[in-house]
Amino acid sequence: MAKLPADAHAGKARTEKASKGDKDTLATGSVARSAKLASIPLSAMGRSAVGFGRQMIGQSGDLVSKEMQAKTAEQVFRVLGELKGGAMKFGQALSVFEAALPEEFAAPYRETLTKLQEAAPPLPARVVHRVLAEQLGEDWRDNFAEFNDKPAASASIGQVHRGVWKDGRQVAVKVQYPGAAEALISDLNQIQRFAKIFQLFMPGLEMGPLLEELRARIIEEVDYKYEAEAQRICAAEFDGDSDIAIPKVVAASDKVLVSEWLEGTPLSRIISKGTKAQRDAAGIKLARFHFTAPTRVGLLHADPHPGNFRLLDDGRLGVLDFGACNRLPNGFPEPFKRLLKNALDGNAQALYEGFKKDGFILPEVDVDPQLVLDYLLPLVEPLREETFKYSRDWLRVQSARVGDPRNPTAKIGFQLNLPPEYMLIHRVTLGTTGIFCQLGAEGKFLAEAISWLPEIAPTAQSSRA
Repeated sequence: MAKLPADAHAGKARTEKASKGDKDTLATGSVARSAKLASIPLSAMGRSAVGFGRQMIGQSGDLVSKEMQAKTAEQVFRVLGELKGGAMKFGQALSVFEAALPEEFAAPYRETLTKLQEAAPPLPARVVHRVLAEQLGEDWRDNFAEFNDKPAASASIGQVHRGVWKDGRQVAVKVQYPGAAEALISDLNQIQRFAKIFQLFMPGLEMGPLLEELRARIIEEVDYKYEAEAQRICAAEFDGDSDIAIPKVVAASDKVLVSEWLEGTPLSRIISKGTKAQRDAAGIKLARFHFTAPTRVGLLHADPHPGNFRLLDDGRLGVLDFGACNRLPNGFPEPFKRLLKNALDGNAQALYEGFKKDGFILPEVDVDPQLVLDYLLPLVEPLREETFKYSRDWLRVQSARVGDPRNPTAKIGFQLNLPPEYMLIHRVTLGTTGIFCQLGAEGKFLAEAISWLPEIAPTAQSSRA
C-alpha cells in the first residue's frame, strides 16, 4: 500500500514576492480585515453594556443573554464570511461545530456557516492570470483547451477555476491568493486576541488549542507541491475504490494545483436537502475514509468540513483538498487504539493507567479512574452500539455535559492533558463527528471501525459495561 513519505514536506512554504500593486492591495486588505475582526469584540462589549442596562429595567436575564448570544453569533459569522485568509479558515473549522449549538442560535446563521464552507469573494481575472503566468509560464494558456475566468469555488487561501486540459480532461485549477501566507498569520494573530468572545455562544469549546493547531498547518497549506504529493499518493491508493473517489493531480507548482474535475453534490447540500439514504451513505463512507486513510496511505485528512466532500452520482464519496494532512506513517498511534479499547471495554483502571503512561494525565494529577471513564463513555457511545444515529441533539447534550463546570464529571476534562502529537487527531475526530451530526447519519459505525482497527474490538459483553 502507498504511504506518504516522512520527508514529503520540507517544512517551509516557498513564497514569491508580489508586485508593488499586489503589496499595496495586501496591505490595504490587511488593514480592512483587522478593522472588521476588531469590530467583533467591540460590538460584543457594547452588547454586554446594553444587556446590563436592560436587566436594570426589569427584562429577564435569560432573555437578554439569549438575545446577546444570538446577535454576537450572527455578527461573528457575517464578518468571517466576508474575509479570506485565517479568518475564513477559522470560520470553516468552527462551522462543523454548528451542530452543537442550541437550535434557537444555530438556525438563523446556519446558511452563513454553509457559505463559509463553500465560497468567498473572488479574485479579479487579471490577478488570476498573473499568478498562472508566474507559476506555469507565460504560455500557460497552451496547457488548456478551455479556461473559465469565473471561479467555480473560493476558499480560505485560494479559489478554483474550471477548465479543460489540453488532453481533453475536465480539470479544477486551484490558484492561491497573493499574500495568502501573510494573511493567514495576520488574521490568526487577530483572532487569537479575542478567542474568548467565541465562547459566549460556544461554551465548552476550547478555542486556544484550536487556533494553535490551525497556525501549525499554515506552512503546509500554502505549499501546493506538498498538497499535490499527498493527493497523488491518496488518489493512487484509492483508484478504483468502490466507496471513495479522489481526483488525480494533473500539474502542480508552488501556488497552482491542477486536478481532475470531480463532479458531485456538495456535502452541504446533502446535509440540507439530501434524503435519509444519501445522508446515511455519506456518513458511513466518511467514517470509512477517516478510519482507512492512516492505514492505507499513512495520513489523516485534516480539514474536515462539508465543503471538502462531494457525493458522486455513482454513490462514492469524493474527497478534496489535501493541503492539511496529519502524517501517520504507522497508522493511528497504538496508545490511541489502546485507550479507545479500554473505554469501550468499560475498564476504568486500565484506562486510567494508560492515560498516565501516555501523558493524558500528568504525573502530578490524581483523579478518580471511574470519573475518567464516566467522562469518556458518552463520547464513544457511537462505537458502543451496534447501530447508532448521530444527531444535533446528541452533540448538544455532549457539549453541554463536558462544558458545564457544575458537573463533577465535566471537571475531569480540565484535569486531562492532550499531548501535542494527538491535537490534530483530536480536532479531526471532533470535526468529523460534527459532520456526522449535521448529516444525522445512522449506521453500523462500530463494525466499520473494527473492520479497520481490529485492536479496538471490545471484549465480549463489555461494550455495555
